[in-house]
Amino acid sequence: MPRRRLILAALPSLSILLFIFFVLFNIHVKSPRVSSLNNTITPREKPPSQVQFSILVGILTRPDKYDKRHFLRLVYGIQSSPIASIDVKFIFCNLTKDEQRIFIALEILRFNDIIILNCSENMNSGKTYTYFSSLPRVLSQRYDYVMKADDDVFIRLPQLALSLEPLPRLDLYYGFVIPCASMNPFVDYMSGMGFLLSWDLVEWIGNSYIPGNDTYGPEDKLVGRWLNTGDKAKNRFSNKPAMYDYPGTNGRCSHELIPETVAVHRLKRWDQWLHVLNFFNVTRELKLTNLYSID
Repeated sequence: MPRRRLILAALPSLSILLFIFFVLFNIHVKSPRVSSLNNTITPREKPPSQVQFSILVGILTRPDKYDKRHFLRLVYGIQSSPIASIDVKFIFCNLTKDEQRIFIALEILRFNDIIILNCSENMNSGKTYTYFSSLPRVLSQRYDYVMKADDDVFIRLPQLALSLEPLPRLDLYYGFVIPCASMNPFVDYMSGMGFLLSWDLVEWIGNSYIPGNDTYGPEDKLVGRWLNTGDKAKNRFSNKPAMYDYPGTNGRCSHELIPETVAVHRLKRWDQWLHVLNFFNVTRELKLTNLYSID
């Protein structure tokens, strides 16, 4: 009788142990995140990266143009490319006012998209030379391509990347060739609206005496002259008609907006920007919610 009582007293504890074993067994067998071989979580596979090259777009502007920079941040901040890593930076010379030092410091803290060159603000007195020649020293990384762009140009970054995909990564000079009627990229130079150099040419500008001794004059024309004098840029590409001036603003350099556009230049007024942004439907990704109503 005492033995029977001992067995009966042990039954509740045994039932609890069996229940715990049953639960643990089911978790081990049924959980889709647990490997039956080593009892470790199976990581999800990351899709392979499609990024093939990198671009730095430097927008040459002036420190006091706060509103223009904030607007361009919106325009470029919603663009990206699956095949290229693209950084957009604003480029100007040394600050000269107390408010610039405070306001631009705030911009740097918030956006980290400004490069301040060691020069006096100018258009055709060496700023473009200082821009290119300084980059290998001041950047923490190198890019496959470096672009110089005006702040009155709209660049469609995905289309820019697509146009560069089949082109060489070395000794490349890319843009909109001048004169306007020409289709020959070797005839003269690329317009200052937005031209691009491969990284090896950027390094050459910083190291060669040819650009260093020839820094005053129309900046886009100078770059073409440097490259011709140095027998550089064997690979040249003029992206016409995808790059052009806004309709009606500059004679034969202008034409109507087209779907294949890479860059539109001479956007001096807000109505021109509105026309361009509407034409390319830049807000098409906007998701409507109860928080706002945009008709």
